[in-house]
Amino acid sequence: MIQGQQIPEEVGRYALLSIALLYLAGLVALPLLVVFVEAFAKGVGSYLTALLDPYALAAMRLTLLTAAIVVPLNVVFGVCAAWAIAKFEFRGKNALITLIDVPFAVSPVISGLIYVLMFGAQGLLGPYLMEHDIHIIFAVPGIVLATTFVTFPFVARELIPLMQTQGNDEEVTALSLGASGWQTFWLVTLPNIRWGLLYGVLLCNARAMGEFGAVSVVSGHVRGLTNTLPLHIEILHSEYNYVGAFASASILAMLALVTLLAKTLLERRHPELRAGAARQA
Repeated sequence: MIQGQQIPEEVGRYALLSIALLYLAGLVALPLLVVFVEAFAKGVGSYLTALLDPYALAAMRLTLLTAAIVVPLNVVFGVCAAWAIAKFEFRGKNALITLIDVPFAVSPVISGLIYVLMFGAQGLLGPYLMEHDIHIIFAVPGIVLATTFVTFPFVARELIPLMQTQGNDEEVTALSLGASGWQTFWLVTLPNIRWGLLYGVLLCNARAMGEFGAVSVVSGHVRGLTNTLPLHIEILHSEYNYVGAFASASILAMLALVTLLAKTLLERRHPELRAGAARQA
């Protein structure tokens, strides 16, 4: 009787696994394969020509510049917010946690529109900025602001459950032995969270480079000046330059694959990171 029950269970398990694999193949693996097939459809020469186009290079530089500014800002904010939330009790703690989650609840397009309403020519601060020749919207500062908004939860949300699990015992011990606050942070807290911090940085960087909605609203789509790589891909596709669009998309696809690989390796080496991600969800 027991052996008879095991057969249906195995059949059900393999059936569920097959459905999951087919679903992933159709929604993830096949589109990725199409990206690379279309990128090399006219040969390696056309692929390289598309990537070396001045507008493509400008889009790559702006994407890298934005990530280089946004990720360190989010690291500082994420560490400070997680340290305060996990290690201390204070009034407004729940409000701070809620505010950190706001970018997950608000559409990126709406967040970009908010910056336009604040800093645009007809916005709240627009006349003052125009009077002093300060350009935020349709310029690099606006792109950085919009990207920062949509990505700032990633580092904090990765570190909060990790630091809560670790508790305060080691920090209290260090302080009781005469260590200062900065010494405690650098020698005790930071080494304990370094892998979780790297995990959050990977996710933050991937989102910063791939952000489209918020950046599309504030950029102005000026080719060679305010187009990030996702916006450059959209323009090429609308112009029916499919090789160029898919060539640029392959760069983002490779970034996604590298990020996924690094994420998987970190989770395998440090299972507590997977548990922290599950608690976030």
